Parts: sequence; C-alpha cells; structure tokens
Amino acid sequence: MLALFDLDNTLIDRQGGLDAWAGAFTRSRGLPEAAAELVRARLRARAYPGDFRYLRDELGLGDDADELWREYVDGVARSVRCFPGVPEGLTTLRAMGWRLGIATNGAAVVQRAKLHATGLAPFFDGVTISEAAGARKPERALFDAAAAACGVPLTAGGWMVGDNPATDVAGARAAGLRAAWVAGAREWTDGPHKPDVVASSAVEAIEVLRKLTS
Repeated sequence: MLALFDLDNTLIDRQGGLDAWAGAFTRSRGLPEAAAELVRARLRARAYPGDFRYLRDELGLGDDADELWREYVDGVARSVRCFPGVPEGLTTLRAMGWRLGIATNGAAVVQRAKLHATGLAPFFDGVTISEAAGARKPERALFDAAAAACGVPLTAGGWMVGDNPATDVAGARAAGLRAAWVAGAREWTDGPHKPDVVASSAVEAIEVLRKLTS
C-alpha cells in the first residue's frame, strides 16, 4: 500500500528550525530581534531565492542575495529536527511492506537538504517536490508524480499524511487518496473534504496506518 507524507511541520519541525535559524542569522550581523521577526514572517510558508533579494534590501545588508540563499539552505537544514518517533514509525511501515513517498511543496534544493540532514531520505521510495515536478499540492499532477516515483499508480489508492487542510487533505481526497490530517491541537473547520483520520502527530497517523496491515 502507498503512503505519501508531507515534509514540513508533518515529519520535521520546520517552524522550530526556521525560528532558530532566523535568530542566529540576524544576530550574526548585529541586527535586532525585529529583523529576525521580519525574516521569520517572510519565510514562514516557503523560501525561494527571490526572498533573499527582498530581505537583503529590507535589512540593508551588503551580502550577495545568492550567497544569502545558500546560507539559508545550509543553515536551515542543520536547524530542523524530526519530530520524536518519526524514524521508528517509518521503519515499521517499511517492514510491513508499505511504499513510502514524500509529496511536498517548496524549493527542491531546500527540501532535499532537509531530508538528508535529518536522516529521513533513506526511508522513502520516492521524493516528489513541487519545484522539480512542475506542479504543487493540491494539484492532482503532484500526487500523480509522487505515486509514480514510488512505483505505484495513483489509481491504486493509498494515503496522504500531512498538516495542511487545503494542500494535503483536500488535495489528496480530490486525487482519490485517503487523508490523515496531522492536526496538533487544531480542530477541523476547513470545509467539506474532511480527513479520514485526524491525528495529533505524524507518529499517531503512522500508527493508524500500521494497524491497517497488522
């Protein structure tokens, strides 16, 4: 059976990693906490090279924007961490015969750097990133590409595990997948495409999948 996973704030703590990196980045240049808040706000959803041209100008930095981008890619990859229990849960699913894939939006170089830095890359049969795939969740084309990367046709069905109601849940349901929503402490208020499973964490969602084949 196929299980696709979102990456940021599902398997890894992107927000915590970004917060830590932004603070270290601005302190290294003698900038105030307000500058760190600007960086966090600009990069909160996603980060691309163009964001660093904006930040360079807003913060009055003399750095080359491309160098700032590379600094971010390396730094945030070192700063993010897997949520507790994720590697163990993925190990269990693989041992039970599940095909596992990453289906994530974002810049390819950043997402791959985070997968390798956290040690998650070897767990997955396929990694599909919107920038490289030419499609973004919730577009069906992204889910098609993610299933194909795992060697499974999307028409065979499967699961999507993610934290975003629109891109992960609604997108997956529209593509014919079942959806496990990593809700944290949130309650579902996001329209008709309700998740099949509401879990407090990716580990809890993985446990549901494990029970399907135990």
